[in-house]
Amino acid sequence: MNSFPWLTLLIVIPIIGAIVLAAMPRESVTQAKKVALAVSLITLIVTIVTLFQFDSDSDQAFQLVNSYSWIPALGVKFSLGLSGISIVMVGLIGVLMPLVILGGWNEADDAIGSVKGYYSLMLTLQALLFGVFMATDRFLFYIFFEAVLIPMYFIIGRYGGPQRQYAAVKFLLYSLVGGLLMLVAVIALYVQGASQLGEGTFDLSALSTLQLDSGIQKWIFLGFFIAFAIKAPMWPVHTWLPDAAGQTTPGSAVLMVGVMDKIGTFGMLALCLPLFPEAAQFFAPFIVVLALISIIYGAIMALGQRDIMRLIAYTSVSHFGFIVMGIFAMTSQGMSGATFYMLNHGLSTGALFLIAGFLISRRGSSLIESFGGVHKVAPILAGTFLLAGLSSLSLPGMSSFVSEFLVLVGTFETYQWAAIIATVGIVLSALYILWLYQRTMTGPVAPGCENFTDLNTREKWSVGPIIALIIFFGFFAAPVLNAINPSVDRVMQQVGVVDPQPAISDNVTIPVDENAVVPLEREANDGEGGQS
Repeated sequence: MNSFPWLTLLIVIPIIGAIVLAAMPRESVTQAKKVALAVSLITLIVTIVTLFQFDSDSDQAFQLVNSYSWIPALGVKFSLGLSGISIVMVGLIGVLMPLVILGGWNEADDAIGSVKGYYSLMLTLQALLFGVFMATDRFLFYIFFEAVLIPMYFIIGRYGGPQRQYAAVKFLLYSLVGGLLMLVAVIALYVQGASQLGEGTFDLSALSTLQLDSGIQKWIFLGFFIAFAIKAPMWPVHTWLPDAAGQTTPGSAVLMVGVMDKIGTFGMLALCLPLFPEAAQFFAPFIVVLALISIIYGAIMALGQRDIMRLIAYTSVSHFGFIVMGIFAMTSQGMSGATFYMLNHGLSTGALFLIAGFLISRRGSSLIESFGGVHKVAPILAGTFLLAGLSSLSLPGMSSFVSEFLVLVGTFETYQWAAIIATVGIVLSALYILWLYQRTMTGPVAPGCENFTDLNTREKWSVGPIIALIIFFGFFAAPVLNAINPSVDRVMQQVGVVDPQPAISDNVTIPVDENAVVPLEREANDGEGGQS
C-alpha cells in the first residue's frame, strides 16, 4: 500500500524547478539564482518532514513506500522506499543542496554556459541522486545510476576549468564502463529470478530470496562490485576523480564527491551483500586489501598535490577506503560505522570544497603556493577551514571520529591486521591536512592575498550549518546510529554473518593471594546446623 508520496515529491520538486529555470530568459541571472535557492529550500523542508516520519524502531525493510506500475511486461515498477541506510544519504542531499547554491552563488557567472543552465543541471542532479538512493526496483536503480552521469557531465564540460573537456570525457567513459558491467549483471539477475520465481522481477525483496549457484553468484557479484568500485572510487579505478574534481566548480564538486560517489559504497552495502552473500564473503579479504591500498595510496598522493581541489579529491580516495573496509569487515560496528562515515565524509568534504571555492574566488588560483598568511587577513575564513580540516582527519569531538572509530573497531574484530595497517592512513591524514593549513593559512601574507575579505553573511550561512552538524553529531551520534543499526542488522542476517564473540580459554588461571580474607560459604547441609 502506498503512503503519501513524500519520496516522489523529493524527485518531482527539483525537476519542476529545473524546467522553470530552463524556460527563463538567459539574462535573468539573479532571478535564476533565487529560483534555484527557493526550490532547494522547499525540497529541504520536504526532506525534513520525510525524515521525521521515518520510524527507527520499525521492522520493515523499507518505509514510506511509493510504488507504481511502470513496465508490466518486464515486472518493472517505479518503486521508492527508505531504509536506515538510504535515509542517511537522502538527508545529506537535502541539506547540502541549498548550502551549495549559497556558497557557489557566483561560480557560474563567467562560464561559457548560462547561469540558469547551471542551476537547472544542479537541480536535475539533485532529483536523480534522490532517485538512486530511494529506488527499491533494481531496473529503476540502474536507470538513476546511469542518469546522474548526464547533468554532471555537462556541469564539468561547460562550467569547469581549462581542461574541463578532458575531465568530463574521462569521467563519462569510466562511469559508462561500470554501467555496462552492471547492465549485464542486472540482466543475468533478472534471468535467474525468472527461472526460480516463475516470472521476471527487479524487486529487491524478491531477488534477495533467490538461491544462486556459487559460480553464477560470484560473476554477477563482480559485475555489480566493479561498477560500484568505479563510482566509489577505489584504487585502481579512481583516476577519473582527481581530474573531475580539479576541473569542476567547487559547488558541483561537493555534490559529486560528497554525495554522488556514495552510490558506490551504498550499492556495495545495500545490494551486493544482501543479493550475493556467498560471493561477498568469498571476495571480502581481497576487497579489504584493495580498501587498504586506497587508504594509504590516497593519503600519500594527497601529500604531493599542488592544487587544493585535487588534494581534497585524493583525501576522498583514502576516506572511501575506510568506508569499503568497514562494509566488508562484515560486523555490525563496521557496517554501521561505514554508513555513518558516508554522511560524515559528505559533511567534512562538502565544507572543505566550499571553503576552497571561497579561497579560489578571492585569489583566482587553486594552487596551494598562491596562498599564505590568510589567517591574518581573513581569520573567520581560516578558522572554518581549520574546523573542516580537523573533521576530515577525524579529530575527537567531530562526527567523523565516531564513524572512523566504529570502522576500525569493527574491522579489528575480523581483520586485525587490516585495522592496524589502516591506522597509518590516520597519521597521514593529519599530515596532509595540517600541512595544507600551514602552507595556506599561516606565515607571512602571500602576494595577492593582502586584500582578502573575510567571510560575508552569505558564505557564513553556507558553511556554518555544515560545521554545526559536524560538531553536533560528534557528541550526539545516537539519533543517526539508531536509524542505521536495524538496517545493518538486517543486512547481516541476509549475509548470514554474526559479530565474533570474545573467546575465553578454559585454562585461565586466576591468581589467589594467600593473605586475602575469603568469606566463608554455607554448605548445603547448613540448614541442619552444620557450618563450614
